[in-house]
Amino acid sequence: MKIKFRNIIQLCAAGILVLSVASCASNKAGSGRKLVWSDEFNGKGLPDSLKWNYDVGGDGYGNQEAQFYTKKRIENGRMEGGNLVIEARKENWDKNKYTSARLLTKGKFSFQYGTVEVKAKLPKGRGTWPAVWMMSENMKKWPDDGELDIMEHVGFNQGYIHASVHTKKYNHIQGTQKTDTLIVKDASEKFHVYKVDWTPEKIDVYIDDKKFFTYENKEKTYEAWPFDQPYFIILNLAVGGFWGGKEGIDDSIFPQKYYIDYVRVYQNK
Repeated sequence: MKIKFRNIIQLCAAGILVLSVASCASNKAGSGRKLVWSDEFNGKGLPDSLKWNYDVGGDGYGNQEAQFYTKKRIENGRMEGGNLVIEARKENWDKNKYTSARLLTKGKFSFQYGTVEVKAKLPKGRGTWPAVWMMSENMKKWPDDGELDIMEHVGFNQGYIHASVHTKKYNHIQGTQKTDTLIVKDASEKFHVYKVDWTPEKIDVYIDDKKFFTYENKEKTYEAWPFDQPYFIILNLAVGGFWGGKEGIDDSIFPQKYYIDYVRVYQNK
């Protein structure tokens, strides 16, 4: 059965910061951490099947998304020029008007605590909704078992990058979601490093080493902090949906490409 858990709609937080400098995050591991998993996407053709699985389908994924996520279709997901390219296309596919891809490490790789760095250049245009996010390897119920959104961008609000957590106590359905936003003016023109540091005490999210979101484990309850368990990584480019399609979809922008230079996971030595 396909995983279909996803946040339906989120609200931008107040106190928005601005970031316009080029990526300055180091590609080298710090002295206190060890690279435990990575994909540099240096090959050609389909993504590495030893590292990535696919979510497949066109039934909205809980968000009323408009695309069909295909499996092992090079037009929607491929390695090219040292990058993973996730491409959203305007084409009819099994009752859907768009195609795209959603790759995940579920069943291949999961981890508990550490640092994730994803260097990416985002698509542009009304209706696009790219993301880097994480969910529990043992997900039984959303949002009870948690979701961590490292990067989300909706094309109708160009350059506004969102980070969020979702738990049973704190989620958008109750209007209690924990989220914040950083403006990256050239997010669709240049690569930036989207990073999360995850420890038993807190979650910090950065863009190019500029921290803009923190969620602390203050309450010490599963309802507020379900993040003491292995999580896997998800990369996807949605089209439309409750949030991504809030102001409609501009069909003239397609195809749109989401470029990922690398994904790296570090843990303390």
